[in-house]
Amino acid sequence: MTTPLPLLVPGAQPSDNTICVTAPFDESPIATLQAADATAVDAALTTAFDLFRNRDQWLSAETRIDILTRTATLMREQAEQLALEAAREGGKPLVDSRVEVARAIDGIENCVECIRTNHGQEVPMGINAASQQRVAFTRKEPIGVVVAVSAFNHPLNLIVHQVGPAVASGCPVIIKPAEDTPLSCYRLVKLLHEAGLPESWCQALIVSDLDVATQLVTDERVGFFSFIGSAAVGWMLRSKLAPGARCALEHGGAAPVIIEADADIEAGLPLLAKGGFYHAGQVCVSVQRVYCHESIARQVAEGLAALATQLVVGDPTRVETEVGPLIRGRELERVHAWVSEAVAGGAELLCGGQTEGHCYQPTVLLNPPENTAVSQKEIFGPVICVYSYAHLDDALQRANALPVAFQAAVLTRDLDKALYVSKHLDASAVMINDHTAFRVDWMPFAGLRQSGLGVGGIPYTFDDMQIQKLVVIKSKAL
Repeated sequence: MTTPLPLLVPGAQPSDNTICVTAPFDESPIATLQAADATAVDAALTTAFDLFRNRDQWLSAETRIDILTRTATLMREQAEQLALEAAREGGKPLVDSRVEVARAIDGIENCVECIRTNHGQEVPMGINAASQQRVAFTRKEPIGVVVAVSAFNHPLNLIVHQVGPAVASGCPVIIKPAEDTPLSCYRLVKLLHEAGLPESWCQALIVSDLDVATQLVTDERVGFFSFIGSAAVGWMLRSKLAPGARCALEHGGAAPVIIEADADIEAGLPLLAKGGFYHAGQVCVSVQRVYCHESIARQVAEGLAALATQLVVGDPTRVETEVGPLIRGRELERVHAWVSEAVAGGAELLCGGQTEGHCYQPTVLLNPPENTAVSQKEIFGPVICVYSYAHLDDALQRANALPVAFQAAVLTRDLDKALYVSKHLDASAVMINDHTAFRVDWMPFAGLRQSGLGVGGIPYTFDDMQIQKLVVIKSKAL
């Protein structure tokens, strides 16, 4: 049997618990990893907190720039291996995993630019009697120990979004990747170490016990908690944070699209198909609910179905694959149950609706009932629902009816109408004539209401992981 990969926690003793990582496409074993117990978690926290408390050990901005620059170089040299590993453990097709790796490299370089442009500001003094003979300014300092808990669906780039800003801001960081996809995380952490980051500054571990994970997150030594995952887990952990700990939560949504009768459907359909079926719909801003004017609803739905049936479904490590598997068998069963419920309730199934090994066929439903799961919850599968509407305000009301709000989109040739929709949609970002899943990693990325807390995006996370320290100098010379 292969020796389990060790925890990336210096000095931690191995436990008897292990986790087997399997490929979601065929459940073949990829690797076995040691799981952290309570003692290992405490060791990681002690190491990180001791680093933070000793300001003489803090890494200079120059050192952090050099480490991140070398990391980006190493990632570029190993890009194909990174993409293949991400595709195999996470199920995202190789063609898309290659894009993820390119984004991750760009994200590391973005972290370098954040350091280069990081600065405080002068605070006005000498403007009233109390502030005479003083000068004041702020400086940026790391917030403390960062604990990051990540999700499976972007096994490399999500880690970059959490670990990269922590390293850039000078925070010791402990990362717990998803148990389904830890290998890309471990590889990135090792690349950071190879690039010169002391091992203690970035530690990685996985756990097999929820209580141990909770211990990691809720410890009083945690300064900032970064979470990407389900709303139920994220809000639960936030409620248990130690006093003073700050956090950012990124959950999911059920992204709405509104298509007016004057929209360029020919241009829009490929965008919506990509936004809905990319990574088998396992993206928090995937196209899910498409509201179309009644004069074009069937045309849009049938057009999406025609594109869906042309997609190549299968092994994510093959270059021709466009839609890979769902991450777990129980997710496959859940998605199929939701689709079956919608069809039984009167939805018209235009394509898909069946499992294909560990994959789910890209599926398009026309007018599923509003009270079914596909209309009320985040599907997180390759399913697009199309609904017809007669009046724009009715579409807006239905789009805003759920307790989640993340990214949304509108397709129309009428600029005034596009701006009207963007104003009235409950969303943190509205794409005009594009799909809901558009993202570049330096833009703000924020779930509203039950969809999250705080603002993601590398520069925003970098700012969150710092404090501004005010320095006031009193001098008779002023």
